[in-house]
Amino acid sequence: MRNMKWVTAAVSMTVGSTAIAAALPGEGVSVQAVQSPIAEETFQTVVVNKALEALGYDVEPIREVDYSAGYTAIANGDATYMAVNWYPLHNTMYENAGGDEVFYRKGSYIEGAAQGYLIDKKTAEAHGIDNLGDFNDPEIAKIFDTNGDGKADLTGCQAGWGCEGVIEYQLDEFELRDNINHNQGQYAAIISDTIARYDAGEPIFYYTWTPYWVSGRLVPGQDVVWLEVPYSANPNGTDTALPNGKNYGFDINAERIVANGEWAAANPAAAKLFEIIKLPINAVSAENMMIANGEDSLKDIERHADSWIKANQAVFDGWIETAKAAAK
Repeated sequence: MRNMKWVTAAVSMTVGSTAIAAALPGEGVSVQAVQSPIAEETFQTVVVNKALEALGYDVEPIREVDYSAGYTAIANGDATYMAVNWYPLHNTMYENAGGDEVFYRKGSYIEGAAQGYLIDKKTAEAHGIDNLGDFNDPEIAKIFDTNGDGKADLTGCQAGWGCEGVIEYQLDEFELRDNINHNQGQYAAIISDTIARYDAGEPIFYYTWTPYWVSGRLVPGQDVVWLEVPYSANPNGTDTALPNGKNYGFDINAERIVANGEWAAANPAAAKLFEIIKLPINAVSAENMMIANGEDSLKDIERHADSWIKANQAVFDGWIETAKAAAK
């Protein structure tokens, strides 16, 4: 009988030890991600959420807000993090919401994001257009006139996004107000109209960014060409010239994870995850093309994320182990 008690005690200790060993750092802690209403930014947020779930966190459904509102919500503790801090494009919004004093931001989640102005290749070659400065010629501008006012119509940046400030700054700096209309609206809608004009054989002039499905539909170098700018000019005061000498007017951006600073300090496993997690830009572009082809529901995007994780399981598991170690 005494031996049986010893066995029972040993089993209890073993079970208890296993339970302790199995405890995850995020257990009992809720996480609220926010992102912009752009469906093509959901994939990267879902991947982070799935990693947080693997760490034991209780992940709430993603909330969609405009970028500036997202920074404010995170700073105030009404949300936990966003995975789409465009750096340096969002620097002003980041600083206005409190900057490094209220936010946690380490590492770069997605790197090599380009953006700028493009026109269709046929028109570029026919008229020798390769620079935004060429639009100072009214005859060049008229080629891209879609409403009959004699000015080029630029499919531009949605109001409130970081790219809006850069475009507006450059139109003034390069004295292009008289020759270019910056057409703004819901980006997915206005770029769809632009693509329809391209399909009809008409000249097009638009702003876009990568990773995004547009550059899979209108392939740079094949269907369209990037325009350079006369010189670096943007609200951040940065030099946008690339190592190869090209200058497309926008910094090469990274998408970084921004979290509430106090929450990150209290959750070192999540903080470490935010620092080390990486997603290849080509993976995002490929997923964005699936969205463009109709796989655009949250269920579809969840499946895309699961497929990517399964194909990169060792990488994913490495994030989780490193993050767990940070909590010890």
